[in-house]
Amino acid sequence: MDIRTIGEDEIIPWTDAVGIGFLRVPDDAKETREKRIEHWRERADLARTRGAFDGGRCVGTFRSFATGLTVPGGAIVPVSAITNVTVSPTHRRRGLLTEMMGLDLADSAARGEALAILIAAEYRIYGRFGFGVATEYQKLTLDAVRTDFVPDAPVEPGARIELVSAEEVAELGPPLHEEFRPLRPGAIGRTPLWWKMYTGLVSLPMNPVPPRFHAVYRDPSGKVAGLVSYRTDDHWDEFVPKVTLTVDSLLALTPAAEIALWRFCASVDYVERIEGPDRSPDELLPMLVRDPRAITTQSRRDFVWARILDVPAAFSARTYGARDRLVVEVRDDMGYAAGRFAIDGAAEDARCVPTGDPADLVLDASTLGALYLGSGSPVRLAVADRISERTPGAAERAEALLRTPREPWCPDWF
Repeated sequence: MDIRTIGEDEIIPWTDAVGIGFLRVPDDAKETREKRIEHWRERADLARTRGAFDGGRCVGTFRSFATGLTVPGGAIVPVSAITNVTVSPTHRRRGLLTEMMGLDLADSAARGEALAILIAAEYRIYGRFGFGVATEYQKLTLDAVRTDFVPDAPVEPGARIELVSAEEVAELGPPLHEEFRPLRPGAIGRTPLWWKMYTGLVSLPMNPVPPRFHAVYRDPSGKVAGLVSYRTDDHWDEFVPKVTLTVDSLLALTPAAEIALWRFCASVDYVERIEGPDRSPDELLPMLVRDPRAITTQSRRDFVWARILDVPAAFSARTYGARDRLVVEVRDDMGYAAGRFAIDGAAEDARCVPTGDPADLVLDASTLGALYLGSGSPVRLAVADRISERTPGAAERAEALLRTPREPWCPDWF
């Protein structure tokens, strides 16, 4: 078995293996193969794209890419985003994932990436590699007929909403997103190629982008302060429209922009139901309607998992909710996060440094990753014996130190 980074001549077997891993039958049509080669030549960093090969057949895949992750306080930390992880059903339980993960994490640490992130297709796989659930998302459904907004919802007189084309989104979206990113821990970067793929300006060799409408919110000065992308079905019952509008993305810089875009979606003719499949876990919307029962939460799920590779770099980059100093001892079988560290939120510039001082809390690497962006609860984890208190009250102190006013949220799949 040979595990190695791939070359351009191995894009086809590698993408075939990705398809097999995610239960998609490979398409061997010549046109499709040519499009795949062109697409992945632009999309993937082949130096960070690995395959496991049994003879000439690719039976395992693993890819990462460099991006920035927003952390509490608005700083953007360099991270490795892991994706396209598969092992073919004929080669399970042979250690292929363990070896590919080990190689990629070692490379990431050597590059100075403070942590690695991923979205887990299967929950039980990644804890053993030191990953913990760092962000969640929820799926919201609105009854548009019953959704009536409170009269004192934030409004900016003179603001307006306008429909825009895919080409305009590719121009207006990137600067909006760059302003949005620092506002929300958990957000990651979007490349120019991301915008082209999302808007359909670049066709994908598989899973074509569904047609979407796009609308921007302009504040009274004319500045773009919000963007919504949505699609609709065409469902009618006995000549009565019962259309579902699906909000694929809604980003806003202000509460006024956010509520205006939701209000716009709820006012589209023929729409009976609105779905928001990937919304933040602390969405403002239920607080801005007269009848919150018109909104149902159908699921709340884990989303981005984080694996700390450099504890001082990662925890020195974020800010804290209390002026306190806490010593944590981290147990990490892979070694990257192992040690004892003082997280000092009392200093003028928050910092984290190795220390020999006695530990206030003891936890493993996956729990550390779960707490990093402010989502997890040290108190609940201590009650569940996921954290060991060595100093009485240390879990409550950690709760105040690490938690954030808004929950972390990543709007993007990767």
